This record gives sequence, C-alpha cells and structure tokens, in this order.
Amino acid sequence: METSFALTGKGYVIVAADTTSARSIVKMKNDEDKIKTVSPHLLMSYSGEPGDTVQFAEYIERNLRLYQIRNLYPLRPSAAASWIRRSLAESLRSRSPYSVNLLVGGYDTSTHEPKLYWIDYLGTVSEVPFAAHGYGSYFVLSLLDRYHDPEAPLEEGLATLKRCIQEVSKRLIVSPEKYKVKVVDKDGVREVEL
Repeated sequence: METSFALTGKGYVIVAADTTSARSIVKMKNDEDKIKTVSPHLLMSYSGEPGDTVQFAEYIERNLRLYQIRNLYPLRPSAAASWIRRSLAESLRSRSPYSVNLLVGGYDTSTHEPKLYWIDYLGTVSEVPFAAHGYGSYFVLSLLDRYHDPEAPLEEGLATLKRCIQEVSKRLIVSPEKYKVKVVDKDGVREVEL
C-alpha cells in the first residue's frame, strides 16, 4: 500500500513517500527510504515491485552520476526525466521490464525554476505542478487540486503536505504510519521533519 506525492511551489519541490516496505499482507520493515537523491538538485521517489524499485533507482542514480563525471555538469531536470523515461520504455520492451512508478522533482539551476515529472511503469512522462502515486493518490490528488498554489512559500507547501498526510491516514484503511519528506531548491536537497 505505497503512497508517494509531490508538489511544486515558489522555488522548491517537496517530495514525500511512506517508509513502509511490504509484500502482499506482510510488512517487512518500517524505515525504507523511497526517495533517492540522484544529483545535487534532483530527487526521485519510487514505488512498485520491491526488487525492481531499488535496482532501477540505483541504476538511474549511478548513470546520472556517470554523466556528471564525464561531462563535468549534471543533467537538468527535464533532460533527466526524458532519459529516465527512455530507460523505462527500453526495459518495457525487454525480457525483464521494471515495474516502477516515479516522481522526479528537481530545481533547474539554469532557469531557476522547480520542475516535477510524473512517470509511470509504462514510460509515460508528464510535467505537472503536483503528483501522486499509489493508493493514497485517490485521496491526495483532489486535495492538491484544491489547495496547491504554485506561488506558495515553503511553509505553506509543507502545510498542504501535512493536510494530505492527514487525509490519507484518516481515509485509507491500511494507511502508512511514517513518511519521509525531502525538499529540493536552489540550495540543493535536504530532508525536513513535519
């Protein structure tokens, strides 16, 4: 019962994901970090099949780091999202496709704008102001549609995020207990407490 969601604001992207690792009806652990920092100004939240998610996230992280080492600069968020989409689409057409849903959020240091991309397991990508994956998305998307403000300061964005977490815990029958929240802005990536 994974849940992840993200939203953009004035100069930042907030990404939140539950910390539960489960398979079928069994909870394996309660402290899984499902948000990978893939470059200094880029985050990726992942959900899906447990083995696929970790393997694909590490593959993306290593290849984006290799690009940065070879070219002396990291990929911008839009280019990274396109490359990630292509990698998912190629795996879909192979004998071992990845079943991974992603939220890619980053801060473009060239244009000084936050960017958020919704990517599903079929390799579909879309730039969005807010996004969600998992069972919690049924409740969170309507809240984000109503309360999201693209010009909101960070404190207001975190308040909207708290509202989303409260709604999921109130309405989802098997709601996650804990969430990990990370923010990316002009200063880079940092973890925040709610």
